[in-house]
Amino acid sequence: MIRISNLSRAFGEVKAVEDLSFEVKPGEIFALLGPNGAGKTTTIKIILGMLKPDKGEVWFDGQQISPEENGYKTRTGYVPETSALYETLSGREYLEFIGNLHHLPSEVVRRKSDRLLDLLEFGNAATQLIREYSKGMKQKILITSALLHDPDLIILDEPFAGLDANAVSVFREVFREQAQSGKAIIFCSHILEIVERLVNRILIIKDGKSLVTGTPDEIISQTGHDSLDRAFNDLTGARDIHTRARDILDIISNDKKDE
Repeated sequence: MIRISNLSRAFGEVKAVEDLSFEVKPGEIFALLGPNGAGKTTTIKIILGMLKPDKGEVWFDGQQISPEENGYKTRTGYVPETSALYETLSGREYLEFIGNLHHLPSEVVRRKSDRLLDLLEFGNAATQLIREYSKGMKQKILITSALLHDPDLIILDEPFAGLDANAVSVFREVFREQAQSGKAIIFCSHILEIVERLVNRILIIKDGKSLVTGTPDEIISQTGHDSLDRAFNDLTGARDIHTRARDILDIISNDKKDE
């Protein structure tokens, strides 16, 4: 479905992505992981055509693509880490607006929007302005709008931020079912417990470079740890987690005693 080959992008002297390659197949949930500043967002923006790479290629469904092309973008759904919603619209109006952008028939958009808002338990809030929504409600609208046109490639950047446990369970099942139907999903998250249970394969990057790729079990086994979060800490060089945590607690408690 999507193949990245020798991708590189720099911002001045900073190499955000360096010679990065990976492939996401239809029916696969693929996690792109890394610490802050690892190059995940830059990679995603290049895939979406929002940034041009300095070198390298992006292939979608067997065809090499460029940022100027729009055809493949109609088959892509994107949930950004930071919500970008028109908050002067209601939830229903926003979904209808997104459906119109994808040239879906108006009656189809209305029917889909009403049913989805009902299933997500919006009730009367469906006609309220988005600026009045909680963080979780905004996130539900963001995810729903990315899926409304039934895309083949779905890119999720921290999709569960602000959602309650029930909503997380619902969307986790939605993503599993979509992968099983042949969609390709790129999933970015710092909640590694969810990643470990949800994804098929993982690529961990740091400083724009690939560190390791494999299934969650393979990566855990390679590092000799018993969980993905400990394997991630080891691979990304965060070996002083417990020491730093104790130092933070010492500072907090000492400052309190000094008051």
